[in-house]
Amino acid sequence: MSVIDDLSRELTRFPGIGPKTALRLVYHLMKRPKEEAHRLARSIRKVADEIRPCRRCGNFSEGELCEVCANPRRDGSLVCVVEEAYEVGAIERTGEYQGVYHVLGGHLSPLDGIGPEELNLRSLLERIPREEVKEVILATNASVEGEATAVYLENAIRPLGARVTRLARGIPVGSDLEYVDGTTIAEALAGRREM
Repeated sequence: MSVIDDLSRELTRFPGIGPKTALRLVYHLMKRPKEEAHRLARSIRKVADEIRPCRRCGNFSEGELCEVCANPRRDGSLVCVVEEAYEVGAIERTGEYQGVYHVLGGHLSPLDGIGPEELNLRSLLERIPREEVKEVILATNASVEGEATAVYLENAIRPLGARVTRLARGIPVGSDLEYVDGTTIAEALAGRREM
């Protein structure tokens, strides 16, 4: 097995990177100046050595607490639960949310052997009474697994006294109804609001 094959195989471990794309990336690296490859390798090593989960929410951080949890201006009584850390950035880019987060590290998927014990659930359930959380927003994905995870969380959180809400689902801005699937239209109708 060659060095090129080794790197190509490692790159296929990334989501969305198949064998052809991995090989294209390897050849791209080889055509660039060596310093670019060394800089990339240093950045990867630095991430591996310096980034860790926030001890409070599970988001990735350079310190004990992530930037959101360390910010005293954030509303700690409002917790938004996401499946993966990169989804925190998507919500943060809106500039609308001022609460804190909790990263599950995935979703329930019994067929893949992922149950509640494999997710960052226990710390969420401990946070709610300890931090006097008033509302938990479930922002899991609109997939079968995401919905199952949301239902499981709702059943676990409600007895703790916090309000449980779910992100609204609906028709994306700029889309035509004829191209939107029936489930999305049904959810948009159910979640309609007064104008």
